[in-house]
Amino acid sequence: MIIIKTPEEIEILREGGKRLAFVLHKTAERVAPGISTWELNKYAEGLIREMGDYPAFLNYRPEGATSPYPASLCVSVNDEVVHGIPNKNRILEAGDIVSLDLGLKHKNLFTDMAITVGVGEVSSGSLKLIETTRKALEIGISVAYSGNKIGDIGNAIENFVRKHKHGIVEVLAGHGVGKAIHEDPFIPNFGKAGTGAKLVPGMVIAIEPMLNMGTKNVNLNRDGWTFRTADHKKSAHFEHTILITDGEPEILTKI
Repeated sequence: MIIIKTPEEIEILREGGKRLAFVLHKTAERVAPGISTWELNKYAEGLIREMGDYPAFLNYRPEGATSPYPASLCVSVNDEVVHGIPNKNRILEAGDIVSLDLGLKHKNLFTDMAITVGVGEVSSGSLKLIETTRKALEIGISVAYSGNKIGDIGNAIENFVRKHKHGIVEVLAGHGVGKAIHEDPFIPNFGKAGTGAKLVPGMVIAIEPMLNMGTKNVNLNRDGWTFRTADHKKSAHFEHTILITDGEPEILTKI
């Protein structure tokens, strides 16, 4: 069931989104060769708690998961698509690319956001993948108008990505967000225009393209959380929480 947010809830989500964007951008500034993924996790969690909020992913256990997620920040490096678990022994190296995915609970309401950044100097191919994924998110948001359908978002992203010949991950997608970290509707990054649920004012959704340098296919690690590209080529991920309005879509996860 799609949950329409009240004006009071939207104000809370606006504040939570700003806080989340602040934390994630500050964390991204710390990405550098020699830092561990666990250090990034602890830094992000510390900022969230300093503000009196709660890291939404910590101990999160969706239906079907064999164990709760053991960290606050998802840190996915190179061929890891999403849900990479931070580790003290996973040290970032120059040339890596890293996706930082974070959820924040502010006054019992949730926002969700992800960005991908390079570690030191990265290859031109990695830069192209990052920029294409970032632009795909912008394009998905640009059609998220009241009256359009969920399929319009995926179709716009797919049409753009097709020109760049990157693989679109199909088994993972965007989603509703707000009362819970994951709500209806399911929002694929591909599809047919004019299909799916209708977008209406008060809907709050997370749009999150995940693009691979090679195949669209992914595998799930034995840890039960980390998805990796099947061909071990790099992957990038961007995400914003947005509000459907009577006019332009409003990005809630921005500073």
